[in-house]
Amino acid sequence: MEEIRGTGGRDWPIQDVARMAGTTSRTLRHYDDIGLLKPSRLGGNGYRYYDGAALLQLQRILLLRELGLGLPAIAEVFQRHADPVAALTRHLEWLGKEQQRLARQAQSVRQTIETVKTGGQLMAENMFDGFDHTQYRDEVEERWGKEAYATSDAWWRGMDAAEKRAWKSRVEDLGRDWIAAGASGVPADGPEAQDLARRHVAWLQSIPGTPAADTGGDIKGYVTGLADMYVADPRFAANYGGVDGAAFVRSALRIFAGKHL
Repeated sequence: MEEIRGTGGRDWPIQDVARMAGTTSRTLRHYDDIGLLKPSRLGGNGYRYYDGAALLQLQRILLLRELGLGLPAIAEVFQRHADPVAALTRHLEWLGKEQQRLARQAQSVRQTIETVKTGGQLMAENMFDGFDHTQYRDEVEERWGKEAYATSDAWWRGMDAAEKRAWKSRVEDLGRDWIAAGASGVPADGPEAQDLARRHVAWLQSIPGTPAADTGGDIKGYVTGLADMYVADPRFAANYGGVDGAAFVRSALRIFAGKHL
């Protein structure tokens, strides 16, 4: 692509931008219609033209689409993160982590091919390096994007065995305390339940990649959305003693979020 000098200088017609970016003129017109990417000017023939600043915006859109974000979520990201350099730096960090994961994955496949070709013994612990197979990956990526999952996954994989045991113990303690509080009949807006809600939010904030941990993220929406999920999804409800226990957790978290988030 031709060099872009700052945000001024020449601009490009929509057909050229679509070709260079690997997209379509129709897609660019749609981005214009929804206010996500405005052309820098309209020609006398009604054609859209895009300058360097517009191309920078388009690059960010395409990166965020690759991370799995929908167009409304991308618009929200732009509202929260106005500095394109800071935003692109975060994207670059994620791409670096993804590059490392794919390199490990490719190496594990190469090793498997070589082992099969030579009739050697397959080593199960080496066959799945770089593969993501955690239970809720698809749901996390659908709700919050690939970057959220990749960041959290890298954080988890970066801990040693002792750190993982301590973190799991913290989660188990929180779950047991929620179940005990719900069974005891304490009110959701009472001090005991609200202290549990505070601990719960602090736990969510400790997990990198989530809206609760990101500066400027919609922590209130994230917490209340998870609270609803605890009730709606039996897998989550089981962590809190079933649907009734999850409903108690949801009520306490919603009250806490309304007051403090």
